[in-house]
Amino acid sequence: MSDHQENGQSDDDKVVHSWPEELKLTDLLYTETIQEIHRAIQSDWDSTRRSACQTAAARALWNHVVHDPLAELLAGETSLRTTYEKIKKDCLNNAREISGVILAVRTLWFDSKLEAALNSFAGGAAQIVLLGAGMDTRAYRLSYLKESKVFEVDFPEVMQTKATILQAAAGSTTKDQHPVMTAKSLSRVAADLRDNDWLQELQKVGFEPEQNTVWILEGILYYLSYSDATEVLKIIAESCKLAHTVLLADFMNKQSTALCSSIFRFYCDWPEQLLPTLGFSDVKLSQIGDPDAHFGLLHDPLNLFNRLRSLPRSLQTNPDDGTPCCRLYLVQASRSPTQDIQQ
Repeated sequence: MSDHQENGQSDDDKVVHSWPEELKLTDLLYTETIQEIHRAIQSDWDSTRRSACQTAAARALWNHVVHDPLAELLAGETSLRTTYEKIKKDCLNNAREISGVILAVRTLWFDSKLEAALNSFAGGAAQIVLLGAGMDTRAYRLSYLKESKVFEVDFPEVMQTKATILQAAAGSTTKDQHPVMTAKSLSRVAADLRDNDWLQELQKVGFEPEQNTVWILEGILYYLSYSDATEVLKIIAESCKLAHTVLLADFMNKQSTALCSSIFRFYCDWPEQLLPTLGFSDVKLSQIGDPDAHFGLLHDPLNLFNRLRSLPRSLQTNPDDGTPCCRLYLVQASRSPTQDIQQ
């Protein structure tokens, strides 16, 4: 079986989509409650927190591949219109990469690896922990989580705002955007990952270190300092000595964080070398556009991601045009009780 077939994609399964001439938004976005919430987000939240809405906007606008009916409400009108205008400009310019595609691919990669991780566990209860959960809605949109307990951790204001938006959606008559939980349960933890008590807060709401767990760190590590990012990873590894654990995370390389050094801080050019030093094993790394990370969206051999994949990872600049080699690594690692026995 080929890599493409393994992912449910053949070489001919290119995803073809016509973007709408104009952006049509749900009436729910224009209710006073939702509008007031998003005005506060735009005026009071910093860029790190607002990035949660930007990610939701990409998921909402790439809804032909990412089925996330709640993403539009969580993104808000400003983020949706900003992302849509970028997509429209890319289409007019016949761009090889349409804005938001990297977030669509990233979302689909995490979804697929999460399902595979759950299937790999030999029975028993499973836990999913989303650190820096933002406006993630996996607990509402993934049917394979029906036997899993989901935990979300993020800043207090993010968790509260998200809960308020979903509560408003629950009271609406718009059927498609009525939140229905698909996970066995969902618990939200208001905590700052830079404070080392977040694991204790997680345990207070029912997280059990002795249960099989998948940790999802999507779009979060590079916002932390090096010491904070590695400490989070160490805490995960240390807390999971009693059960089988899968870590799913994305890492930026140095050139990617340099694009916006005021926001992005942590980088790692070689995650497969770092993670074993922190307690993980069996590290598998993919780049955007790899066989397990394109989902029919990145077939053009001349798009940015495929051109990067053809270059040695040690290169910091493209020898053809001198542009920075900005990479995003999608990484899966594991930890099991047998590791400590063997050590």
